[in-house]
Amino acid sequence: SADDIAEANRLSLNCPICAGAVENHIDQDGLAPVVCAKCQTLYHHACWGQNGGKCAILGCGHDKCYPYGADRGPLLKISHSDIPRDVPRGVTDRSKKLKEQERRMQREAKRRGFWDGLFEAIKQAFEKWR
Repeated sequence: SADDIAEANRLSLNCPICAGAVENHIDQDGLAPVVCAKCQTLYHHACWGQNGGKCAILGCGHDKCYPYGADRGPLLKISHSDIPRDVPRGVTDRSKKLKEQERRMQREAKRRGFWDGLFEAIKQAFEKWR
């Protein structure tokens, strides 16, 4: 799927243009790693420019990149004080009902498996006896 391809490209350590390894600690400016701002694919800086300053990944084509490891500004940070202490009662009750329903279905499946197995064992014993 497209999501699988995007994830593989994001995790790849090879440049999609030259297929060479993208390394972080390089003295040459052209080989410095850059990242597509949209799909997070790694490139050599020179390869990004060689491709017209846009992403080469099919379906992306984004024209912005940033240096690998660069501070991208403030991140969303959530602390314990941001989360309300009281959970709405309806959510808790509903999740408890769903968990109980799931447990009940698992017990029924096990029970059915037991009876099916017992019936099959009796059937086989009867056939041997004959």
